[in-house]
Formats: sequence, C-alpha cells, structure tokens
Amino acid sequence: MERKIYNPIQKDTVTFLKTAADTNGEYTLVEVELADGGGVGLHYHKTYSEKFDCLQGEVQVQLGKVMHTLQPGQSAMAEANINHLFRNRSGKPCTFRVELRPASRGFEQSLQIGYGLASDGLCKPNGFPKDKLALAWLFEISESNLPGWMSLFEFILRRQAKKARAKGTDRKLLKKYVRF
Repeated sequence: MERKIYNPIQKDTVTFLKTAADTNGEYTLVEVELADGGGVGLHYHKTYSEKFDCLQGEVQVQLGKVMHTLQPGQSAMAEANINHLFRNRSGKPCTFRVELRPASRGFEQSLQIGYGLASDGLCKPNGFPKDKLALAWLFEISESNLPGWMSLFEFILRRQAKKARAKGTDRKLLKKYVRF
C-alpha cells in the first residue's frame, strides 16, 4: 500500500517511511517534499522529539530562538518541550526527513486526515480545516502545543476537541481518511 499523501493547498508531499506500527512504537519516520513558502508555525511537543535531516535543497528549522538553515546532509533536533518550526524560503522545493521519537500514532493520523481534508476542499486557504471541531481534534491528537501567549488558545482548542469526540467527529475522520 502506498503511504504517500499530498496537500494541494500547501503543495507538500509526505511519505511515511516507518510508522508506529512498523517500529513497535519506537519511532515514526516521514519524508517531506516541502514547496517554497511552506512550513509549520512555532509549536512544541511534550511527548516526543523531532529530528530534521535535510536531503535536498534547504530547509529552515528554528529551535528556541535560533534559526538554522539546513543544507543536504545537515540535521537539527527539536527535543521535547522545545519551541520549533520548519519552513522553506529558498525559492525552490526541498526534501527532508523527520523522525519522531518515540513514535506518535496521533501525529501520523493527523497528517493523513489534514491532507485528506485539504484534498477534499474542506480546508481554508491557510490549510486549516474549515470545521473548527476537526481542527481542534487534529491539534490535540498531533500532541501540538502553542508557545507563550498563544497557549491561551489551547484551553479553547481542548474543549472543542472534547466536543468533536462527543459528536463522533473523530470516528468519522479516522474512518474516512486514515489508511495505514
């Protein structure tokens, strides 16, 4: 089964090389083809680290307050609880791998669902799902956290995620979009 997903809004492709199921929960490994201008905003995870390995082009990875521009063969590690982001501002696509340790099944599912919603036209131009309950639930299962003053919004997101579960939004999204 092909384990490649595409986001037509962000113009990004993610290939799942190793999933939590493949590694008995040890790690998740994905390869990302990131379009110029793409990336993910500042956030952190409490339960897993992310290692970024640049394969082609250049990818910027911010760790704390320091921005690193990775070239092929270079890596950066976002340990748990470290604010980080990644982005491509090089003018051309880049390819890199991201390894999560330990694995995160929720992260794997959130990517499949988020990219599926984008493919079905159910996301806004910024890539966020139009359905606020779906957005909140995806935020929760990816185990993402907002830094600084933005963390004030987490309380609202967590309450909305609880509503999503109560309404069965989680089960519907899992059934429709999670393939592996």
